[in-house]
Amino acid sequence: MGEDSSGPLHGVLVADFSRILAGPYATMLLADLGADVVKVEAPGGDDTRTWQPPVRDGVSTYYLGVNRNKRSLVLDLADPDDAVLARRLAARADVLIQNFRPGALRRFGLDHDTVTAANPRLVYASISGFGAAGGADLPGYDLMVQAASGLMSLTGAADGPPYKAGVAVFDVIAGLHAAVGILAALHHRAATGVGQHVEVDLLTSALSGLANHASAHVAAGVVPHRMGNAHPSIVPYEPLPTADGELVVIGGNDGQFRTLCEVLGLPGLPDDPRFRRNRDRTAHRDALRPLLVAALARRTSAEWFRELRAAGVPCSPINTVADGVALAEGLGLDPVVTVGGVPGVRHPIRLSATPARHDLPPPGLDEHGVELRAWLAG
Repeated sequence: MGEDSSGPLHGVLVADFSRILAGPYATMLLADLGADVVKVEAPGGDDTRTWQPPVRDGVSTYYLGVNRNKRSLVLDLADPDDAVLARRLAARADVLIQNFRPGALRRFGLDHDTVTAANPRLVYASISGFGAAGGADLPGYDLMVQAASGLMSLTGAADGPPYKAGVAVFDVIAGLHAAVGILAALHHRAATGVGQHVEVDLLTSALSGLANHASAHVAAGVVPHRMGNAHPSIVPYEPLPTADGELVVIGGNDGQFRTLCEVLGLPGLPDDPRFRRNRDRTAHRDALRPLLVAALARRTSAEWFRELRAAGVPCSPINTVADGVALAEGLGLDPVVTVGGVPGVRHPIRLSATPARHDLPPPGLDEHGVELRAWLAG
């Protein structure tokens, strides 16, 4: 990125052979933190360049969303000369990240064992869909993992069909896991001088991300099921109808439930034996819900939001994405940054001494190819 670059990862060179979402999301996070990320693309470019609409100035917003602060270099790995340049980049890099099918890079001399034999300090990160053992032949698309992991069995109405989440949630979680693993490996390398192999697969990331649901099964033998917007362990914890729509209302503990009831004009409800403790409310959710709905029907969602927020009761209107961005702006979170005329979501981590940077817009295909080829040829 040049001598003026800054950030806690300044000086870390990342050879990014990944594409689509999980890998590019991980490397954008690293780039925002100061790493010099060289995005290696096939001649046709990252698949997400063609995933449109929507677009901004003819460029896919999917691509724009995860490729800030990188430099683009087109290399055709099937071309012997380009393969040499790719191996030179790997030999100079501190981190290499790739999400090809397991074993696919071996024929280009870019697999972990070959690359680290020449560069033992390299942190080599592999992202796959289902691991390198029994699932090596399965492509790693987020929707497949949502289905395979059990997430879709948890999403949707209790008496309706399974649904996917509205975002590629496990690609994002796997990208986060990859970034954490890379940072851990870099810390280890600082102490030992030796890199290591960081392996992340979407299915294991998904099971980790299922959190309490996965724990319910592995620790208690319970198989979770769809409950619509209800929560298996907390009541209330769902959208409830008001006079003009719905409002997410949460009684995360007994104190919050008592305050909720006071605001709703139901002061005796928390002393009812059916609702006194959370486990009681969970057991008698079908009796409790109509009482809360009847009280909420007296006012609009906006009116209840103001009153419940003032009382410290967790609640929220059900926003659009536009509303969510506007809310973050109104709360002073400054969620949007514009880099080179391209708006994007600000890096989510705030560091007091070494803040994230937002220097380069997402690169055009092979935008930095001339300078990077000259550097690799030297």
